[in-house]
Amino acid sequence: MRGVIFDGERTEVVDDLEVREPGPGEVRVAVSAAGLCHSDLSVVDGTIPFPVPVVLGHEGAGIVESVGAGVTHVGPGDHVALSTLANCGACAECDRGRPTMCRTAIGRPHRPFTRGGRPLYQFASNSAFAERTVVKAVQAVRIPRDIPLPSAALIGCGVLTGVGAVLNRARVGQGERVLVIGTGGIGLNVIQGARLAGALRIVAVDSNPAKEEVARRFGATDFLTSTEAVREILPTGADHAFECVGRVELVRQAVDLLDRHGQAVLLGVPPAGAEASFLVSAMYLDKSILGCRYGSSRPQRDITLYADLYREGRLLLDELVTRTYPVEDFGKAAQDAHEGRVARAVLTF
Repeated sequence: MRGVIFDGERTEVVDDLEVREPGPGEVRVAVSAAGLCHSDLSVVDGTIPFPVPVVLGHEGAGIVESVGAGVTHVGPGDHVALSTLANCGACAECDRGRPTMCRTAIGRPHRPFTRGGRPLYQFASNSAFAERTVVKAVQAVRIPRDIPLPSAALIGCGVLTGVGAVLNRARVGQGERVLVIGTGGIGLNVIQGARLAGALRIVAVDSNPAKEEVARRFGATDFLTSTEAVREILPTGADHAFECVGRVELVRQAVDLLDRHGQAVLLGVPPAGAEASFLVSAMYLDKSILGCRYGSSRPQRDITLYADLYREGRLLLDELVTRTYPVEDFGKAAQDAHEGRVARAVLTF
């Protein structure tokens, strides 16, 4: 079968990949579509360290082929969106409803794939850039069949992260003022999350002026190409500032542009050793800096919720799919994503 692998030096689309059958508590999925997230590119450029060789991809949707023993919530033929969160469901954090804090969720890569008899790692417990993948049952969330799978694929990472950061982590309130720095796939979902939460002012900042139209479509009330003019729109600052790029200077700007009692939420992924600075004295005005892992999501609950919001016309998905590419065109998709020509490139099988 086809898949995209990274061997530590280069990426390659291969056609001789194999994946094992599902074991107890696992699901095998025929992947129909997978979004190309910058986290995949960050593995390739070294920003995110990961063992190799690895099958890339972590934002996908498809059709269940088979299930292992004990799996009852999905069955063959079901359409599913895939979560990257392979939480155990039994630890104290899972029991508290905080699966993103489960220590077995991410960070213990498995090797369900082989190529020429050699095992390959699975990225983010998912590896959606393969025609078939095996995931833990908790990662497969059944969705209605009328949702196009290229659109559904984006729920499992970009939507969960961006919208979840607004609703679950920051808990943006009605009438509040939101600043979003970076309007890529994550930033656009933060914007529409703020719209869903009832934010009064949503200021989007992106150095690319061509992104204004789509940012406003998702809910931005204002658009700027730098943070310099934010104070003209929000004289006292933002109640919530989301950094969605992963640059330490933008983290500092997000903190500096907060109003009293404001929150800066960090979503961008800088290099692993990056350090950011801020004025300690400013924090005594009850400001907060919040990390956010995967939108503080509960995928079985949240993916279902977002699918329903999409069907009601309140959550935008189709508009995120700027362009679809056959998996053989991975190189072109990666280039377009890296250069910001698409909000989200989607690979199809």
